[in-house]
Amino acid sequence: MSMKGKKNETGEADKIIRIFDTTLRDGEQSPGCSMDLNEKLEVARLLEKLKVDVIEAGFAVASKGDFDSVKAIAAEVKDCSVASLARALEKDIDAAYGAVKASAHPMIHTFIATSPIHMEYKLKMTPEQVVKHTEEAVKYAVKYCSNVEFSCEDATRSDRNFLVSVIQAAIKAGAKVINIPDTVGYAAPEEMHELIMFLKNSVPDIDKVCVSVHCHNDLGMAVANSLAAVRAGATQVECTINGIGERAGNAALEEVVMAINTRRHFFGAVTNIETTRLYRASKTVSRIVGNQVAPNKAIVGRNAFAHEAGIHQHGVLAHRSTYEIMTPESVGIMSSGAIVLGKHSGRHGFANKLESMGYSMSGEEIDEAFSVFIALCDKKKEVTDADIDAIVQTKAQAAHDTYKLKNFVVNSGNSIVSTAIISLSYDRPKTVTKEGDADVMEEMVVEEIAKGDGPVDAAFKAIDKMLEWDISLDDYIIRSVSEGQDALGEVMVKVSSGGKRATGRAVSTDIIESSILAYINAINKLCVMSGE
Repeated sequence: MSMKGKKNETGEADKIIRIFDTTLRDGEQSPGCSMDLNEKLEVARLLEKLKVDVIEAGFAVASKGDFDSVKAIAAEVKDCSVASLARALEKDIDAAYGAVKASAHPMIHTFIATSPIHMEYKLKMTPEQVVKHTEEAVKYAVKYCSNVEFSCEDATRSDRNFLVSVIQAAIKAGAKVINIPDTVGYAAPEEMHELIMFLKNSVPDIDKVCVSVHCHNDLGMAVANSLAAVRAGATQVECTINGIGERAGNAALEEVVMAINTRRHFFGAVTNIETTRLYRASKTVSRIVGNQVAPNKAIVGRNAFAHEAGIHQHGVLAHRSTYEIMTPESVGIMSSGAIVLGKHSGRHGFANKLESMGYSMSGEEIDEAFSVFIALCDKKKEVTDADIDAIVQTKAQAAHDTYKLKNFVVNSGNSIVSTAIISLSYDRPKTVTKEGDADVMEEMVVEEIAKGDGPVDAAFKAIDKMLEWDISLDDYIIRSVSEGQDALGEVMVKVSSGGKRATGRAVSTDIIESSILAYINAINKLCVMSGE
């Protein structure tokens, strides 16, 4: 399998490292990071624009919801492969192909564990049985789809000679990609490098397939291990946006990509990723799953390109390369935070600004965002790019809301019990009076009053009363979107009800309003999960 890329300065061709993104599968398995169908589609479109090579859209056999989301993504994404995970079982492979078959480039990703501890305690299989299952599963998958990836789960704790036997069986059965996962994040970079080198020198015909790695971050070495594998000859890295995933997470896509991009001559490799979209991807995934990116996070953290020490500032002012090995613009961070738009700006200028920030929106979506922008201009002296991000993201998540905030009144103080009056609206089918009116909707308004320990608690209790749900508030986070006394306040809440969990987010110059809107946003997601 040829993986040659563009020629470097010496005239030799750099190898192309395929980026296999599993944000929608392994990333979503991270506690509190579940997404609904609309959110998964939003992430899939983002990944397609980012130009990842493969989107692992889910585990189709896990549930009807997983199957439907994988199927919807496969039907929409055209410019990269769409994969579904499947155990080495016929029913899993049937479900995987059923979900991805509409894709322009379908892929089946099947796996079985190969470490002694997994074979004995989880699979309860002998090594010989594992080899047989591998061969049978890959052969079965290849009948559906020629693009089959096989993974040796817990490969880094497996016997190396046994790995050779399993991989050889998978290649002989027709696998096009062989994935070597560090499933529990146990390996060190030197070990990963040695393992890939050993397999490349020991497995017959391994040069005819793509060698992939999937590293977890339990010891904080997922990115280092992935890059060590690339140095050893791996041509695909499996990763997630912001490194989200099981336990401590996966290798962070943005870190892997920018390491290869920045140290191209060291790795002798390139990727197909559109790096100027990395920051937008990070922000979007962070907003959807409700996990804030740490300020010191490499590549996309708030401080990644900040310089506070005087000697650093002097150096950067003299020449950026003194302390910056890559530019903020290379990952999609604009150098100026303030925009040149104000309350008298026209829709056309606003639309151009959105486009320059990497947004692709319909005319109706731009109109809605512009109306919020104009209203915000009446409240703030200066509107920043961060404010524009907040406006667009808030409008995006409100598109499918069941309940909407009509109005609220809150009374609070250090000498009175806080009370809140909340009014919500929702649409219901209008009473049919004649034929043809069945689809006509009418707005209904419900209102409740409640007392609480502070204004936010009172507001949330009023909403709980009118919905009559048993809702648990699991997390509540406030942060400032921009700077100044008139900054937008962002609130993120995580709630659970009936075994389902949802994350809500909202922004406003009024932190109480942000809190109420975020809580309603989370409840609307619970409605979608419950089919209401």
